[in-house]
Amino acid sequence: MDDMRRQSLFVDLVLYGVSALFAGYTMWWSTLPSHQHWAAIAIGGYLPAAIVTVMLLGRYAVPATTRLWVAIGTGVAVSIVPLLAQAWQRVDGLAGRAQEEVVVVEDSAARLLDTGSPYLDLSAIAALDDPLTGYNPYQPGMAVFGLPRALFGDHWFTDARVWFAIATFGVLAVALRLLKDAGAPTGAIVRAIQAVAVLPITALTLATGGDDLPVLALALLALTAAFVRRPVLAGVAIGLAAALKLFAWPVLVVLAFLAWRRGELRRYLPAALPIPVVTITPVLITNADALIANVIDFPSGNGLVTSPAASPLPGYLLTQHVPGGRFIALGLLVAVACAMAVYLLRRPPADAALVAAICAVGILAAILLMPATRFGYLLYPGVYAIWWWVLTDTADPNRRLTPATATGGATA
Repeated sequence: MDDMRRQSLFVDLVLYGVSALFAGYTMWWSTLPSHQHWAAIAIGGYLPAAIVTVMLLGRYAVPATTRLWVAIGTGVAVSIVPLLAQAWQRVDGLAGRAQEEVVVVEDSAARLLDTGSPYLDLSAIAALDDPLTGYNPYQPGMAVFGLPRALFGDHWFTDARVWFAIATFGVLAVALRLLKDAGAPTGAIVRAIQAVAVLPITALTLATGGDDLPVLALALLALTAAFVRRPVLAGVAIGLAAALKLFAWPVLVVLAFLAWRRGELRRYLPAALPIPVVTITPVLITNADALIANVIDFPSGNGLVTSPAASPLPGYLLTQHVPGGRFIALGLLVAVACAMAVYLLRRPPADAALVAAICAVGILAAILLMPATRFGYLLYPGVYAIWWWVLTDTADPNRRLTPATATGGATA
């Protein structure tokens, strides 16, 4: 076995082993029933994967496709199986089998059908016994995933997470097809699958909440389409993501700088912007105050109640423990955004791999400084960083990704 193959297997072993430890910790120490349930199932996926990888390390020759099938099997075991189990048990009336975002998306869909808007205004939210349940911090397009339950009732297959997963893996399949056509080595495909379906932060999110995964998958498709010089597809993909959640907008902007540098802006922007504009315009016309209250005020800490996004990251700690801390955090957030804008104007990215790296750094800074934030959001910068690795490896599969080379970009 050559050194590169052995090194890749060792990384796999670390991933599966650490993930098994994380699942074990979550199973015993988490206070969230949905997380405990995920962990109890997921540990049965991570441990066998780690054992198989140890066995592969002891073999002289290991086909690259073996690692691929281990990654696929592990992804099914730790993402899809616990998701379906929770969706089924939720229908049976078992409590603690869905995060609050699942209910929010499904309620927003029912509201969209009833009133034409997925949002409640402030007076309606204030009248609820628990005002927190009335807030919908997502873009209007997210309500689409709740329509099956609103239309067909409570079944396991109408659970919003099932449709989050269908969209996620459908979009991922298109991205992987583009990578394969671009000559991506099997190792890069393995890392791509691990990023979306195997990492604990993504697998746990998909099984218990799931709303971030379609956004992330569409953003990855946009990066991959830009990598293979398909600006229209990149625009459509990131436009769809931007219609779901604000976290997609930084990627849309950085990809615009790449398209500008390549002379493709006239093809990219007309594909990217109309989708979120069309989805948000009717709500702006009919219910602008409710939109602002739900999508802007609530996540930034100005809602009637405190957002449950309260992980002890710097922005949240400033908000909670420093006088005027929320304004300090927002000021730092604006300063970072301005610094990124200046950087992009002076040095627009030359390739999609560099776009992924810039998005990883920028969104990480934003998550750290947001007044209301949660550790789960770190899946965005984490997966974008892995996608930089995937795109770099695809551009030059013979390149060793060592610390000495990690600062460079790949040429698409």
